Amino acid sequence: MSRAGTAAGHRTEALPDLLDVVVVGGGAAGLSAALVLTRARRRVAVVDAGQPRNAPAARMHGFLGSDGLPPAELLARGRREVTGYGGHLVDGRATDVRRLSADGPHGPPVLEVGLADGTVLHARRVLVTTGLRDDVPDVPGVRERWGRDVLHCPYCHGHEVRDQPLGVLGGTPEAVTHAHVVRQWSGDVVYFTDGGTLTADERRRLVAHAIGIVDDPVTRLVVDDDRLTGVEVATGQVVPRSAVFVRPRVVPHDELLTGLGCATHPSGWVATDPTGRTSVPGVWAAGNAVNPRAQVVTAAGEGSTAAIAINDDLVEEDTADADAAFRLGLPAPVRDAV
Repeated sequence: MSRAGTAAGHRTEALPDLLDVVVVGGGAAGLSAALVLTRARRRVAVVDAGQPRNAPAARMHGFLGSDGLPPAELLARGRREVTGYGGHLVDGRATDVRRLSADGPHGPPVLEVGLADGTVLHARRVLVTTGLRDDVPDVPGVRERWGRDVLHCPYCHGHEVRDQPLGVLGGTPEAVTHAHVVRQWSGDVVYFTDGGTLTADERRRLVAHAIGIVDDPVTRLVVDDDRLTGVEVATGQVVPRSAVFVRPRVVPHDELLTGLGCATHPSGWVATDPTGRTSVPGVWAAGNAVNPRAQVVTAAGEGSTAAIAINDDLVEEDTADADAAFRLGLPAPVRDAV
């Protein structure tokens, strides 16, 4: 028996032996997909490890109708909506996805999703929305303040720190460009090279845009009374700052997809078509697992798009099965809806 929970994650119930769709990942992309699919009367389970990327953030911004909402509240609402339409929530971490059978190389698949606790789910289709992780600089204070006053996305958080003294921590290829974007929200921006080297063009453009430059390595972030107050560099100087933006290195949680042999872009990210379909039949992906630039609202949209494509694919399969049975004079296959 497979375990599934309510929106609060406490109820245990049996799942169908064969689900229409298993969604791996219960963030905005996964829950949006599950909502569309359950409303389409599909048998759906969402497997969620409970580790959303934006958990450190107090508020979520840029999501129409939900601007300023705590991220956890958005997910709680989504879980209630999905279970309200008959969807199942499974608390756990998916460890592998396997393609068990197919009628020929392009036939309808049966996919098996294994969980860390030994639970096994079977589905006609799988959608992977497992997100990514942010690898932040190894500077004392950065990880501790992450999502609070150490920020990654000016479009998500820039308005909240507008007109304040801001810093941008260098060290990644996109950091200089990031500084120019952050400048949109404040006239007092300092770029910390962290001991790195700027080209002559980069330095000139920063100066032209009235962005200060500090070339010394950063030793730590200074925090006073649970509030970021400055950036200390190797000389001992503390540059007063109220918030610091960091362009982290992002690493997708795509092990389930690469383990299946999904094709990738030259960049290494798993490739999908515009609907989220991967190169492996029956497997889709959406959100940050395949799109590093997806914000919450983008991920939700990608999940919805993938859900519609998956349902269309299932309808096509259902119709083909019914037509084959009809031509043979057999009863149409029965697949109970939720």
